[in-house]
Amino acid sequence: MKNLFSDMEAEAERKVAPLAVRMRPRSLDELVGQQDAVGPGSWLRHAIEHDDLTSVILFGPAGTGKTSIAHIIAETTKAEFVEVSAIGGTVADLRREIKAARERLVQQNRKTILFVDEIHRFSRSQQDALLHAVEDRLVVLVGATTENPFFEVNSALISRSRVVELKRLDDEAISMLLDHALVDERGFNGTYKLSDGARNAIIMVAGGDGRNALTTLELAADLVPAGTREKPAVIDKTHVEKATPYRVVSYDKGKDMHYDIISAFIKSMRGSDPDATLYYLARMIDGGEDPKFIARRIMIAASEDIGNADPQALLVAEAAFKAAEVIGYPECRINLAQAALYNALAPKSNAAYMGIDTALQEVRKGPQRDVPSYLRDRHRPGSENYGEYKYPHDYPSGWVAQRYLPQGLEPGCFFHPTERGWESYRVDAASRDRKQH
Repeated sequence: MKNLFSDMEAEAERKVAPLAVRMRPRSLDELVGQQDAVGPGSWLRHAIEHDDLTSVILFGPAGTGKTSIAHIIAETTKAEFVEVSAIGGTVADLRREIKAARERLVQQNRKTILFVDEIHRFSRSQQDALLHAVEDRLVVLVGATTENPFFEVNSALISRSRVVELKRLDDEAISMLLDHALVDERGFNGTYKLSDGARNAIIMVAGGDGRNALTTLELAADLVPAGTREKPAVIDKTHVEKATPYRVVSYDKGKDMHYDIISAFIKSMRGSDPDATLYYLARMIDGGEDPKFIARRIMIAASEDIGNADPQALLVAEAAFKAAEVIGYPECRINLAQAALYNALAPKSNAAYMGIDTALQEVRKGPQRDVPSYLRDRHRPGSENYGEYKYPHDYPSGWVAQRYLPQGLEPGCFFHPTERGWESYRVDAASRDRKQH
């Protein structure tokens, strides 16, 4: 199989390759950012520099350098470097490469590094086919994935590899990437320069994605005739805006960011922050999240975080769910916003949530407790011997002192009301009724 980067090394293809490909770092010193992962003193840097790599899975968002690190490994290792496609590759392809790696090791005493980009796309059977080869070190696996490998990759394969997480590039790192591309002969060779406004616009659009930043720079440069090294052409903010009229914000339905955004949305409602609530709601809507999923989370929060401090919250959430179901996008965004804001602004109580969970724990782990006889159903033989049940409506204010809990449990063991909203008002009213009797 061809080396992963052999085609890109051909001059004819290099000339037409995208800027992001042409600017891939050739050494660790050219790699921008990721000091925690490959900086001085890191395990991965030591392993690459000493050609002593063991299986590793590179995990991080798009454009953070996973493929660049694989490129550097390919350039520096003395081992054979091969790639198997995670999209079109088959179990047969893997077995063929593993067989070749075994022969290479036995006959030439030469290791094989197997690079699998987007390894989470491998089926379970494909991942299983890799397992023994990795365990026996017939191959050194270098996997790359944008998804959390602990969810998407075979746990046995994970246990035999080291997971290295890459982070989104900060603004300074993105700016350095842009500078390198502007002056390097593989890039624009000094024929362009960026205005401050254009630089800031690209950094904002990139969102920590180095590939995105270089692609945006290339698209903006296409709108400006090239200058010379002595008099470079200026790329300004308007060129960047024309090249990227719509900013695509990352949102991966069903994956890590999906859970991060919905978690932030729920916590913003709980924390009574209407602006943050609207921001995370907008992220989900813009990302194409199912409106019914959003409405369900609003409905859950209405009981979990507001409860009887404002019983109306659950009704508003239910109405929003119905609107999402019947109306759909784009109009139901307004219904979702109204319900989410109601949750954010409502008084908060988790008494219902905490109370039922505490009661469930008692039921599941405590002793079996008998229902007081006077509360039992009386449509059975012997019920005439049950104690007297006091009918509350026969008493002033509809309340009478009477034990309802089984023996061993006392009032207040489960329900701990707050001093907020309707819940506080009703608890105070009930307390006044009891004192009157």
